[in-house]
Amino acid sequence: MTRVIADISLSLDGFVTGPDPDPDNGLGIGGEALHTWAFSDDPDDRRILREATARSGAVILGRRLFDVIDGPKGWNDDSGYGAREVGKPAFIVVTNSPPQSVRLTDLDWTFITTGLPDAVAAARKRAEAASAQRGQDLDVVLMGGGATIGSAIDAGLVDALTLHLAPVVLGAGTPLFTGAAPRTLVQRSVTSTSTATHLTYDIP
Repeated sequence: MTRVIADISLSLDGFVTGPDPDPDNGLGIGGEALHTWAFSDDPDDRRILREATARSGAVILGRRLFDVIDGPKGWNDDSGYGAREVGKPAFIVVTNSPPQSVRLTDLDWTFITTGLPDAVAAARKRAEAASAQRGQDLDVVLMGGGATIGSAIDAGLVDALTLHLAPVVLGAGTPLFTGAAPRTLVQRSVTSTSTATHLTYDIP
């Protein structure tokens, strides 16, 4: 069964970027430390990255994040989605208007202008088609940014939340949760490595 899984790295004080993120530095000041685990040689870090990307039938992201990763200092062969760990899933971008051009033309982009629920529905359809093609259950992965994930959780669109908690305090930046409604999650797994604590929760 296809699930919608929000998956994001954050600091101990709850930020998914450092201060002053911009298109040239999408993670903000000091924000690179959040993703140290994704480039680690630790076997558990590698396994978690490999398993997460391998289950990705479609990936959702917000427009601001798209502008960062498609920008001149964005993704490349070494730093793309699960670089060298997975094939290329469909990418669904939530936006008010599609961009005039795309740098990463080797990726499968769909731009949804009618809101997050429609983006989730489109991503689920693509993930289910990929599941049928591969003969295995694949998920929709909601990779961010923080506001997109927070909105999706508040709207009841997310089945599970995976957090990669980096041992860093940023002091400021982009928070994952702002004004979120109180809720209790169901903890499913915890894996600690030298670079992060990987936490997975079901969202009732």
